[in-house]
Order: sequence, then structure tokens, then C-alpha cells
Amino acid sequence: MDWTDRHCRVFHRQFSRVAELYTEMVTSAALVRGDARFLLEHDPIEHPLVLQLGGSDPTELAQAVKLALPFGFSGFNLNVGCPSDRVQSGSFGAVLMERPDLVAECMSAMGEAAEGLPVTVKCRIGVDDQDPDTILPAFLETVSASGVSHFVIHARKAWLKGLSPKENRDIPPLDYPLVERMVTEFPHLEIAINGGIMSLDQAKAFLAKGLHGVMIGRAAYHEPAAILGSADREIFGADSPDVSAEDAVLAMYPYIEAHLINGGRLNQITRHMLGAFSGRPGARFWRRTLSERASRPGAGLEVLDLALSGLELKRA
Repeated sequence: MDWTDRHCRVFHRQFSRVAELYTEMVTSAALVRGDARFLLEHDPIEHPLVLQLGGSDPTELAQAVKLALPFGFSGFNLNVGCPSDRVQSGSFGAVLMERPDLVAECMSAMGEAAEGLPVTVKCRIGVDDQDPDTILPAFLETVSASGVSHFVIHARKAWLKGLSPKENRDIPPLDYPLVERMVTEFPHLEIAINGGIMSLDQAKAFLAKGLHGVMIGRAAYHEPAAILGSADREIFGADSPDVSAEDAVLAMYPYIEAHLINGGRLNQITRHMLGAFSGRPGARFWRRTLSERASRPGAGLEVLDLALSGLELKRA
């Protein structure tokens, strides 16, 4: 949340035309009771794009899916992994790992509303004092009985008592072998893995072991060129050239220009582009220039031109 917004996704799509992108988690209550169009609108270039939902009311989740259908999403995902206090107080997110029967009801309702589009679950291997070796297969068995066949499993527990959301991304140990075993135990399911994956080589190793997909979050955000720039060729076998950070940044100019003309601010987009040149000479100048100048009143494409000049590039 607050990371993979529509501007971030347009930038990431410049690197990969094939990788499936996910929205921020949007609560079903916000869609049903709020401004659904504002929350669901996006640029068609973002497709394939999955709408990630948070909620625990089957009827409300079904309504949210129906509201989203006209917007062209490629599928719908229920987040059963977010550990934040706000999510817990709303009785959804990772706390639902303790209520697999309710998750199954939610997925059944979402599936009926989705008109044939895929509905999927993103979950943890357990929460708090649960035994992942027991709870995860039981969770998959119960929830898949609703008709869901695709699970994205974050390979670490969520500690709902005593750890912050940030700490929950790092402190509980990863258990990749457990997720790998689920592929063998549930051959009829499509299981993707998530959590701590930092490179395409690591992703390819998981795919070689039989995982059906790999979800990469923070690494793709902080180093999009390294993760996404060659993904179409290396992961999907596309016959297309790799995309450099320079290519992606320059491709964003028309989108940014349109955003500014419509009254938007430069830093709303460029805050997602700070890691474009991570690890390269001039990356610090790039980050500093955008951080210091993009938020100024009237900031425009000249800020990007200046930031690129530190990498001995120039606008095409």
C-alpha cells in the first residue's frame, strides 16, 4: 500500500510487457461505500493487472468484484497476508489465516461474481503460534474446496502480536522448503512463492523446482531494471530486447507530461522512479535531484532532464 499505485505500475510496465502486476490492496468496504471509480481507474498499459482486495465479508467482496469488472482487470486476489494493526482490527488480512472456512466462503462469493476471471489467494504460512507444517496444508485444503486453484504463499509467518508490519517482512524466518512441499502435496493447485526473493536467478531456481509463479515485491520496486528489465526474455521466453533503465525513463515522458497537463505533480510519479539506476554511477545524483526538485511547485520534465544528465544521458 502506497507503493504500487497506478503511476508505479505504469513505470514498471515500461520494463516488462508480460509480467503480471498487482494493485495496492483495496478494501472491499472502500469500493462498496466509497469512490469506486477513483480507486479502480488505471491506464490500460498496466495490463495484465490483478486487483488485490482486502476484506472478510463474502457479500461485500462479491460486490467489490462486480464493481471492478468493467475496468478490465485480469483477475482478483484476496489478501490473507497483510499483518498491519489496521487490517487486523477490520478482521481481514493475515488474521484470516485463523479462519480458513470464512476465507473459503469469501472466495466462493468472489468466484461467482468474477464471471470466469481468475480469483486467487495471497497468504502466509501461518500466524503467531500456529504450526505452519500443520496449518498451511489444512488452509490450502479448506480454501481450495471453494474452487480456488491459485495461491501465492508468502513463505514466512506473520506475527500479529509484537511485531510491526515492517518487522513482519524481515524477522520471522523464511521457510521456502515448506512452500515447495505444497507443490508436491497439492499437484492440482497452482502455487506461487513470495517473500525475500531478490533476483531473477532466484526466481528461475524456484520455477525449476516446480513452483508455478514467483511474486517479487520490494526488490522489483527498488531495482526495477535488474528484476523486470530482462524478465520477458529470461522468464517468459519473449523474443524481445531487454529494457534498460534509460529506455524505461524516457518512455515515461509522454505519460508524465499528460499527468502534469491534467494538474498532477511531478513527484507523484518520480517517487517511484528513484531506484531506476540503482548500483550504477550517477544513481546518487539521480535520486538526489528527483528527491529535492520534483516536489517543487511547477516542477516539470526539466527535472528529469537534469537528473539524467548525471548519468551522461540526454532526452531523446
